Amino acid sequence: MRVFVASLFLTTVASLGQTSVPSAPKPAVTGKLPFSVSVYDRTRVDTWQWFAAPPETETYGYVESLVRLGIAQRIKHVDWQLELSQPAMLALPSASISPVAAQGQLGLGGTYYASNGNNSYPAAASLKQGFVRYHFPGEDKSVRLGRFEFFDGQELQPKNVAMSWLQTNRIAQRLIGNFGFSNAQRSFDGIDAHYGGSDWDVTGMAARADQGVFNMNANPELNVDLQYLALSRFELKRHLLWRVFGIGYHDGRTGVLKTDNRPLAVRTADHHNIRVGSYGGDVLTVAPAGRGQFDFLAWGVLQNGNWGVQHHSAGAVAVEGGYQFTKVASQPWVRGGFYRGTGDNNPNDDQHNTFFQVAPTPRVYARFPFFNLMNNKDQFVQVIDKPTKKLELRGDLHWLQLTSANDLWYQGGGAFDNKVFGFVGRPANSHSSFISLADISADWQATHTLALNFYYGHAWGKSVVRSIYPTGSTTQFGYVEMVYRWGAAQRAASK
Repeated sequence: MRVFVASLFLTTVASLGQTSVPSAPKPAVTGKLPFSVSVYDRTRVDTWQWFAAPPETETYGYVESLVRLGIAQRIKHVDWQLELSQPAMLALPSASISPVAAQGQLGLGGTYYASNGNNSYPAAASLKQGFVRYHFPGEDKSVRLGRFEFFDGQELQPKNVAMSWLQTNRIAQRLIGNFGFSNAQRSFDGIDAHYGGSDWDVTGMAARADQGVFNMNANPELNVDLQYLALSRFELKRHLLWRVFGIGYHDGRTGVLKTDNRPLAVRTADHHNIRVGSYGGDVLTVAPAGRGQFDFLAWGVLQNGNWGVQHHSAGAVAVEGGYQFTKVASQPWVRGGFYRGTGDNNPNDDQHNTFFQVAPTPRVYARFPFFNLMNNKDQFVQVIDKPTKKLELRGDLHWLQLTSANDLWYQGGGAFDNKVFGFVGRPANSHSSFISLADISADWQATHTLALNFYYGHAWGKSVVRSIYPTGSTTQFGYVEMVYRWGAAQRAASK
């Protein structure tokens, strides 16, 4: 523990000493048509102590830098946006990948290193967004074409602060997101459209996923495409929000080895496409009660299709609730919930029953990013408090189990490269008792343009972890982060 904290402190001091906040340029103006300019600069210092896998290095630190520069314009019924991104990694560990296949990459430092050609200092510049959008006159209706970011579950914007927080942090991006926590992030090339009113919305999207996430070169398209259709609506004077949706997913990267619980030889011989349909819905409500307000949400999805040569059938469900003391100055909020994503019980049949998370932002639901929502059961409690308007504190406790002891421990957030699958899996070895996790965070909006964020998580591995890492089954992860924003708000980069 002392080694980990010391490493975090020293790396933080070194990084902040090298970081300069760019001065805010004035918005450019061309003739009578104003251009809005945005600047987003994020510097994060990460420190890991992964489960022990000697003689490899499981304790290390590195620095992430991400700059996004955008320009946008609205002319009558048409708006357009062009945004460039420049991610870079500093001092990635070169000895944090175990030759033992089950142990694999020892934290995201090893993942970044492997995803960028075994380079400890990768950097690249990419087109993050570039689209044109037409707004139909007199209607809440628009069509957008080009490269953009997309988030499932945020089609309508609640006015209630608690509902908005829950939508952003407990509903959105479970299946489709920009993987904003990663340094290169994710974009889509395609078309999307919205049609609705103040209390309802229909959204459709069809696009191909782009490279990025852990690979600093986010320019190329992947042979992966998605289709999304959702109906969202407010009820009960905007105290209740529901959504129904459908998602089509196709992965045509037939030369990429699939991640599932079948034997390696069987997976190597499977060069068929993946085609998965996801059909689900969610409901969210906040209701006043006593000296505060109750909240409740439910989310669920069923899936079918083909997983290579296998038939795919899976699903997932989440139920959560809490109470916020709105009459108290800091508005403390206590919440709890349960999540279950199906796993596969038989690696030798023609059925694939592991819930597939599509292309999400996994860290929204796994703040310590050593797991995701596949083959997973998560019971949790969380406490949120705001001592001041600019400071939010949060602490979570999670009790995690694998749904099937015959499946894998999954990690990752979907396709990000044409050479690797995007999800990784470690064998459960007939165990289901997984991990207990405790974490804390502090997010301080220091000024209108500058935010400072802190996170620390500690996890205790159970029988699943001990069967893979017998030398040491505890892990720690922490970071400090500085985010500078100027100009148009960058919602996409907030996670």
